[in-house]
Amino acid sequence: MFSLPELESAANVVYQSMPATPQYSWPQLSSLIGTEVWVKHENHTPTTAFKVRGGLYLMHELIRSKNRPKGVLSATRGNHGQSLSYSGNKAGLQVTIVVPECNNADQNAAIKSFGANLVIHGEDFEAARKHSVSLQQQTGHQIIAPFQRELVIGVATYALEFFTAQPNLDTVYVPIGMGSGICALIKTRDLLGLKTNIVGVVSEGAPTFKLSFDAGKVVNTDYANTIADGVATRAPMEEAFDIIKNGAERVITVSDKEIAEAMFTYFKTTHNLAEGAGAVPLAGLMKERQQMTGKRVGVVLSGGNIDFVTFKHHIDGVIDNQL
Repeated sequence: MFSLPELESAANVVYQSMPATPQYSWPQLSSLIGTEVWVKHENHTPTTAFKVRGGLYLMHELIRSKNRPKGVLSATRGNHGQSLSYSGNKAGLQVTIVVPECNNADQNAAIKSFGANLVIHGEDFEAARKHSVSLQQQTGHQIIAPFQRELVIGVATYALEFFTAQPNLDTVYVPIGMGSGICALIKTRDLLGLKTNIVGVVSEGAPTFKLSFDAGKVVNTDYANTIADGVATRAPMEEAFDIIKNGAERVITVSDKEIAEAMFTYFKTTHNLAEGAGAVPLAGLMKERQQMTGKRVGVVLSGGNIDFVTFKHHIDGVIDNQL
């Protein structure tokens, strides 16, 4: 999909707009899990999520191309839309983002704040995506899929940072939404010649990638119901699935309760705010903590875009259970 020189070049593009994010081993978190845990803090970006890296590199390539578009158009549940809005604004391109009716109000406000035209349509992401295709015919703007080459290369800069700083990780847990984050990890690991196992984590309420991985082929679902908006996927893209199928060690599921517990754990042990999808990898590690004992493990805190009322609602039940 890309070479190491391409990835290093993309990193230079990304660093024109943001610094590398940190990776920390928090003592309380490691003690709680019972092994050495390293957190890659992708909640420390200009949009509080990893996807901005892909947007920055994509826009850099678009404005340099011979067929520079007058605008771009995409569907999202939030972080992808913030990425394109932020990056498009910096590049001077018009951006239209379609979100479903159930989308988080704070995410919508953030997308608009970066200058995008926000369109609200449909009951879920798939409905919003289909509407974005019809809008493309009206506007002539270029459709940006959540998973495409330039986005993955940009996103992979976080993997390059993580593996360069911590090359001896036994396993890394990463969420799977549309696949750019995990595919970036897999491809970067392979380019660097590392043996790190990659474990994809999804919600029980959105199990399409788990079902697909187990079946060895894409298995769509009719639903995606989870508190983790960023992994609420019901229709995997073939290109992403092929990389995951061939490069991931396994794909596991976690419940909404386990996700909420991981959100609370991050806040309690690191004072970091994790959105549902950002907490999914830690939930996966907590579920498999016994088999990770004595190993060096990484988790990707992919984003922190969650409003306080929703965060409090999710963790209140966890706190009550621990009192």
